[in-house]
Amino acid sequence: MKLSKNFFTAVLMFSLAGCSLFGGEEEIVQVSPSPEVNNQFPIQQVWKNSTSGNTHIYSLLGPVNYDNAIYVASRSGQVKAVDLSSGKTLWDVNLSKSSLFSSQTALFSGGMSADDKYVYVGSERAVVYALDRNTGKVVWEKSVKGEVLARPVAFEDKLIVHTTNGALQGLNRDTGDNLWDVSLEVPPLSLRGNSTPIIAHGAAILGDDNGRVNAYFIKDGQLIWQQRISQPSGSTEIAKLNDVDSTPVVEGNLVYSVGYNGNVVALNLSNGQIVWRKQLGSTHSFAVNSDRLFVVDQDDNIQALSKNGGAELWKQSDFLHRQLTDPVIYQNYIVIGDFEGYLYWLNIENGELTAKTKVNSSGLISKPLVADNKLIVQAKDGDIYAFTKN
Repeated sequence: MKLSKNFFTAVLMFSLAGCSLFGGEEEIVQVSPSPEVNNQFPIQQVWKNSTSGNTHIYSLLGPVNYDNAIYVASRSGQVKAVDLSSGKTLWDVNLSKSSLFSSQTALFSGGMSADDKYVYVGSERAVVYALDRNTGKVVWEKSVKGEVLARPVAFEDKLIVHTTNGALQGLNRDTGDNLWDVSLEVPPLSLRGNSTPIIAHGAAILGDDNGRVNAYFIKDGQLIWQQRISQPSGSTEIAKLNDVDSTPVVEGNLVYSVGYNGNVVALNLSNGQIVWRKQLGSTHSFAVNSDRLFVVDQDDNIQALSKNGGAELWKQSDFLHRQLTDPVIYQNYIVIGDFEGYLYWLNIENGELTAKTKVNSSGLISKPLVADNKLIVQAKDGDIYAFTKN
């Protein structure tokens, strides 16, 4: 069973009423109001486009870019290519299936990526599509082992797909044919999300729903190493969750990762051994620069950590439980969005809030995208925006 962040909002509301879904006492948690700020610089909307979004679904769909195009998808089955400079639509296709007697939406769920040849998108229906990047024509569609929330990752002639039921598959990039697959252990209860693999030195490195980081050979799916970074604990089912849903970061001979109810760790790339660890739980992927890791923790604090040992350099606690997006680095700022549709800029050196803007009242869930000095944002209702800082 996969739980979204929306589920946790419901749990908090039950807590306020003195109830518990799992028994025992629940901590009463309040959502911080959107902090006030006097913008230190103007924020300009450069262009806007749109897809058919769904504000009632916890969708992880977000924009991706390759070359001078932005690629976006909607839950129903629409896939668009948008010119990065102007925001004009380059092509627009719909992969929902209709007949005289029925209509079936594609249920795209978050797995979207692009490379030099194809745009890939995955669905809740356990189907992966490859579209011609220049025309949007479907080159192939293949059933996979489970729902696709993580982005498929292309490397050389293969496409690596991580599904919600713990399958890791290697597909032929040009045909979609299955080359190999392995099964990762999945607990009965986990968070709604999956780790997107990162490719390094012929290995796919990814987190699983059981508190571990794993490395597999891309050529045949053989396990290289496995390391636990989050351990089940606590008396409730929620407290025992230990998913590693973040995308690992590989730099030099180190792998950085973080787990829910767990730790931020630096692992040895060769053997997975822990170099350092810091107790900090999160489902979010990192933003990184030359010497720091930036992470949104599971209470929506934003922290800057030293890559050399994990020491806390600053902490911003004005966004508690605002269901923040993953952080990104834009110029000299950390940028995050929240469930009410605000976008925030934080000083990268000290975490000070320097600017914010209201993007869209439907809310922001997916990670903003930085491309060609623009900040690309997809709202829950499907609208796509490009911003610049002046």
